[in-house]
Amino acid sequence: MDSKTTRKDNMFIRICRYFRSAEGSAYYFILPSILLLLIFNVIPLFVSSSMSFFDANMTLDKVNYVGIDNFVKAFSDSRFLNSLKVTFIFTAIEVPVQVFGAMIIAALIAKNNITNKFFRAIYFLPVICSATSIGIMWKMILHSNVGFLTYALSSMGLGRINFFNNTHLTIFVVTFISIWRSFGISAIVYVTAIQNVNASLYEAAKMDGAGNLRQFINVTVPSIRPTFWYILMTRLAGSLQIFDIVFMTTGGGPNYTTESTVSYVYSRAFSSEASMGYASTMSMILFVIIMTVTVLLYRRMNAEER
Repeated sequence: MDSKTTRKDNMFIRICRYFRSAEGSAYYFILPSILLLLIFNVIPLFVSSSMSFFDANMTLDKVNYVGIDNFVKAFSDSRFLNSLKVTFIFTAIEVPVQVFGAMIIAALIAKNNITNKFFRAIYFLPVICSATSIGIMWKMILHSNVGFLTYALSSMGLGRINFFNNTHLTIFVVTFISIWRSFGISAIVYVTAIQNVNASLYEAAKMDGAGNLRQFINVTVPSIRPTFWYILMTRLAGSLQIFDIVFMTTGGGPNYTTESTVSYVYSRAFSSEASMGYASTMSMILFVIIMTVTVLLYRRMNAEER
């Protein structure tokens, strides 16, 4: 008994010494981030995965185990399938623009001069704005009656276009707003990567007679491959979770043509027909899709680096 107590005391002393060391003290600084990650990510993930097997209302006073019935219901729910379709359309439009468009813009503004720094600030400005302010601003600009852009188009004889109430057009309008909001972060990340490319590679390319375009294709693009895969992975995950811009501009309308999966999950979880269990089920399906895409891209990124 004494030997066990002594071993426990020695273990406790070693642990205390470790956390007092320079290496161990680092955990004190990351502890707030770990707590936030647990509270807002890990714990909700486990709760949501458990709730997906239950039929529960918003107040959780009526909880019934239903097994996989919620999953069967989801894949026969036309509104849920439509929300997946809308999300994939949105992603298919936004991600290529973010990944390739931002790369081209970044190559044009990578050099450190006053003009390029000004354009970097302009591109990055929407990133620091909230989705609420951006949604309200664009609703005012594109309003069918009082919108500035709508009035300008009408003055040119194009008529009054109802940007937020057109079943064929609204999805593209929402996608444009989302791209406009987050384009700057992709461009700035690319700028940082381009500025870290070895300058001797560009000098060698110039000596071989390569122009700006050939330098971009043969030097810049291969050198920033890890950044390309990082942006592709993060933008895919972000696009599949689109919610705030949709919520602030169209609310999923008209006729559910802009209702993303997260928007539908929100409406089923916090509405008159609230069903936390069913909403959790749809969340888990979307989580599996995002996780699968992320893992595949992460493996591809690691293979590129090797």
